[in-house]
Amino acid sequence: QVQLVESGGGLVQTGGSLRLSCAASGRTFSGYAMGWFRQAPGKEREFLATISWSGSNTYYADSVKGRFTIARDNAKNTVYLLMNSLTPEDTAVYYCAASPTSSYRWVPAAEYEYDSWGQGTQVTVSS
Repeated sequence: QVQLVESGGGLVQTGGSLRLSCAASGRTFSGYAMGWFRQAPGKEREFLATISWSGSNTYYADSVKGRFTIARDNAKNTVYLLMNSLTPEDTAVYYCAASPTSSYRWVPAAEYEYDSWGQGTQVTVSS
């Protein structure tokens, strides 16, 4: 497994933007597809976006497509989530996760496909 630490959360107004970062350590970062999930109070954890270990493929949930962008820098062992046009409905704890794979194009969207999780970072969007 790989150790993951998220950062970049905070309080933002409606319409604002945030960039979340997730730093990985412990294993070869490029051997993992990476994903972002979130969990709002009283709701189940929700898939948001994923990126293949090569960075060539991405996949987004419909709820964030066109507003959120996932990217990775394998030289820095870091994956990012750029979030634009935020609304109060985006308020949640955001988690990054790692999925081991030998496929450079694989973009997993299910929780069970990930074996490493960060501790989460809180994002609060005020109205």
